[in-house]
Amino acid sequence: MKDIPVEKACPKCGQIFTERPAVSRVDGVTLICPDCGTREALASLGVDPEEQDAIINIIHEKMQ
Repeated sequence: MKDIPVEKACPKCGQIFTERPAVSRVDGVTLICPDCGTREALASLGVDPEEQDAIINIIHEKMQ
């Protein structure tokens, strides 16, 4: 039987997503959208928000 995607709202940005959630690095418990998970990971490496946007845009382009 095929799994039906479940829509969830990210508590961090409010975006609706159906992909597997990421665990927030802030508390290690909260489930957030993949984009926010990527942003948190990149921020932990010192990547500035503008470059984070560019990286996330590339990820979205490659996944289409």
